[in-house]
Amino acid sequence: MKISVFGLGYVGAVSAGCLAQDGHDVIGVDPLQAKVDLINNGQTPVIEAQIGEIIAKAVKDGKLRATSDVHEAVNKTALSLICVGTPSQINGSLDLKYVRSVCEQIGKTIGSKAEYHVIVVRSTMLPGSMTNVVIPTLEQSSGKKAGVDFGVCINPEFLREGTAVYDLYHPPKTVIGETDARCGDILASIYASLDAPLIRTDVATAEMVKYSDNVWHALKVGFANEIGNICKAIGLDGHKVLDIFCKDTKLNLSPYYMKPGYAFGGSCLPKDVRALTYKARSLDLDLPILNSILPSNQNQIDIGYQMVTKQGHRKVGILGLSFKAGTDDLRESPLVELVERLIGKGFDVKIYDRNVNIASLVGANRDYILNHIPHISRLLESDMDSVLAHGQTIVVGNGSAEFRGVLDKLKSDQVLVDLVRITDATSQQGKYDGICW
Repeated sequence: MKISVFGLGYVGAVSAGCLAQDGHDVIGVDPLQAKVDLINNGQTPVIEAQIGEIIAKAVKDGKLRATSDVHEAVNKTALSLICVGTPSQINGSLDLKYVRSVCEQIGKTIGSKAEYHVIVVRSTMLPGSMTNVVIPTLEQSSGKKAGVDFGVCINPEFLREGTAVYDLYHPPKTVIGETDARCGDILASIYASLDAPLIRTDVATAEMVKYSDNVWHALKVGFANEIGNICKAIGLDGHKVLDIFCKDTKLNLSPYYMKPGYAFGGSCLPKDVRALTYKARSLDLDLPILNSILPSNQNQIDIGYQMVTKQGHRKVGILGLSFKAGTDDLRESPLVELVERLIGKGFDVKIYDRNVNIASLVGANRDYILNHIPHISRLLESDMDSVLAHGQTIVVGNGSAEFRGVLDKLKSDQVLVDLVRITDATSQQGKYDGICW
């Protein structure tokens, strides 16, 4: 394929060199003549392992060259990658002036170009940037329609500095946010030889994936440092602890807990977070990440409460009271707190949970319900249908399999508040409301 790469910085230079190495005819574009000259002389404008040799060979073989002429680059290629910077402004927002400028220049050229052209953004941008900046700018400057006269995709990069060439050829995933299938097919063909999952989605989801990745990586570094600080203070080797922690790929490094939904609860997580943060305070350690876990969890309980109360119904049916499906443990269940807040405000609440039956509970769970929440035990119903018949607002609080078809059982004047994603439905006002979707 004939490809132009706009912006010969870190991402652009690596992308241009590797695409040329793969056999594509690549034109790098940059307003800075010094970078253009470096590429044309077979030299790299960035310091990155392997890329110097790759660029030198690609230029020698005639597969890569550079120019500052946007018109020439767009007219001689079928696909353009935008790899310009999106720096922070003083208030933390992104400065998209370079993206906007490149889109204006590309748009002016494709306005007079007969052939279909695909524009692919690799720059990191917040959700909404494609819809509110990139596509309107391209359409206004070209006089053409995105998805009809030209294609637009976003293709976030997941490259680490120092290992960018390796990462480009061994990505954890390839994400394409597309405006239409035609441009997505063309872009996907570039990655056909890569052994990695290819995910094609809408542009806003693709934009958000990049931020989810980077903020998660930042959080992991901060988490490891705070655990390491505790270890240091009590005479342990933080590396030993985290090395063992990372051996667990079933729970610790896995998708298991990475599902947006309601707050965590139970007899372990809240208790252990409190204990560890108490220990840190006793050691005079300031650990803002660990200290924010319980407040963040409480915030999710607040959001769930607001979702229920904003529906405007006084009669509420709760499906699931234990902190997760398949257990009768009510200790620190966020559903218990939700129910207590609702009845405290005068809501008429009925609850169904197959696993929470006062006649069969024993030990700590029986003691908890009889001595700590006896007022809630009186709200329990023995069958789900009676709760569905009672509630105008129905709340699904845990992921029990028997709740999966509940949306289809509701009458037209009932609304479902879903705290666990019991269905694949998306939020619809007055019918279905998901807590994080």
